Amino acid sequence: MTDPLRAAIRGLFCASALCAVLTAPVLAAEVPAGTKLADEQTFSTSVGAAIGAFDPQLAEDTDQSAVINNLFEGLYSEDDKGNLVPALSDGYTLSDDRTVYTFKIKAANWSNGDPVTAQDFVFAWRRAVDPALASNYAYFLGLAGILNADDIVAGQKKPEELGVRAIDDKTLEVTLSSPRPYFPMTLTQTTLFPVPQNVVEAFGKDWLKPENIVGNGAYVLKSNSPGEVVVLVRNPRYRDDAKTVINEVRFVTITDEAQEVARYLSGEVDHVGVPTGQLPKFKAEYPNEVTVAPRLCTYYFDVNVGAKASNKALTDQRVREALYLAIDRDVLINNVLQGGQIPAYFLTPAATAGFTTPDVPALNMTQAERNERAKALLAEAGYGPDNPLKFEYIYNTGEGHKKIAVVVAQMYKETLGVEMTIRDMEWATLLDTRHQQNFEVSRSAWCGDYNEASTFLSLVDTKSTQNSSGYSNAEIDKLLADSATKDDPTADYTRIEQILATDLPIIPVYHYTSNALMKTNVKGWPYDNVEGKWYAKDLYKIAE
Repeated sequence: MTDPLRAAIRGLFCASALCAVLTAPVLAAEVPAGTKLADEQTFSTSVGAAIGAFDPQLAEDTDQSAVINNLFEGLYSEDDKGNLVPALSDGYTLSDDRTVYTFKIKAANWSNGDPVTAQDFVFAWRRAVDPALASNYAYFLGLAGILNADDIVAGQKKPEELGVRAIDDKTLEVTLSSPRPYFPMTLTQTTLFPVPQNVVEAFGKDWLKPENIVGNGAYVLKSNSPGEVVVLVRNPRYRDDAKTVINEVRFVTITDEAQEVARYLSGEVDHVGVPTGQLPKFKAEYPNEVTVAPRLCTYYFDVNVGAKASNKALTDQRVREALYLAIDRDVLINNVLQGGQIPAYFLTPAATAGFTTPDVPALNMTQAERNERAKALLAEAGYGPDNPLKFEYIYNTGEGHKKIAVVVAQMYKETLGVEMTIRDMEWATLLDTRHQQNFEVSRSAWCGDYNEASTFLSLVDTKSTQNSSGYSNAEIDKLLADSATKDDPTADYTRIEQILATDLPIIPVYHYTSNALMKTNVKGWPYDNVEGKWYAKDLYKIAE
């Protein structure tokens, strides 16, 4: 899931062929006995860009997903530790060959009173892979292993041939092309949420307007002022509404870091990111309000190396390796970001469950050694004082992203004589530019859709709609296909990372931490969920 914020500053599966039923309790706000709740139960959080979509099958960034996780609900959600917990399903049975999952759907209603059925899932999943929708997350169903998904996305089969069917109103059957040990983890991702077929078909694109939208989550859309605020209110028809405490959720768009903090201190919002480089200051001034937590995200530069590459210099591996080596990540993190981020020399964060960090050459070099090799590589590629390398770097508007761009441009200039011009653009424009591969080098970041390395490594799959660099490597494609069916794909993941550390279609910069300011009267926030997934139904405010 792509990350639009100024966040530079901020498994479970059935391993046997027998019936597997998850029996963990459904979570909601767990208010300790004797707690005095605040009279007003409104939670406000800032987002760094206008929310571009409320559609589960079209969402592709973390802000959109945060809204959708409160408007809709899938088969599973996550607890405050990131563990799977039942949502619309209590569990599943699994066939002997581990390819057919059968889910029982709980009694639940849409916000208009209609029952949620298995057919709503079938409709939504077919819709996600239908080329007519042109979802940038269509690839996700193939990554999840759902039968025929890739062929449908490629236009070679019809959406009706997707491996999902409603046996009856409350029984959903999913067929995979091969066993996928991580498949249940993918079910918390918004692309696999149901949508109400009758509403979508009745209103078309207008189904997402506040007066038309119908969801099955704990909240409904009250209003949307694009670029200002999205307001959600409790859904009285939600299956677990009796345990919900927060009555209203506000997503406030604030693109300026200083304004974000000012509006937090004024009490307008309860939760904001810590500005770039100011974590020490805020920890000293507001020690009880600063939160620091690990995050399953990587900040990186995407290099256009595909058929649409306009700057042929960047298609030279030696040039990309020089750019990769010449970034002094320690200076960037310690002097600019100052938020405990981790230098990234490979794509997948070390915090990813079951992931073994690879031994890539750059890790065993000092920065001085990296710089010397970078100079030699660039000279070998034919660039130097008489022929300086030039390219444009684009990023989405935000003070944190700008600071990173300026500092890296300075590093490139001083170390290599490279001229990197920088250009900012709105988040939606950046996404569109990247998908069209109409760029030279672009800021990007990826936050795991589930806690397993394939959510990161699939970004470089040739067929992935999130592969903005246009990179294609037959060995990686085969390793990804092979690893998907293995109970222990560690060796395959290590090999993919080693190839990427050589080819470098993307240049990893750092792995995230989540640094935020949170009002002390807000309780229930899932600080230990490394995917950053949160649900307002689990929160509450205490009286102060």
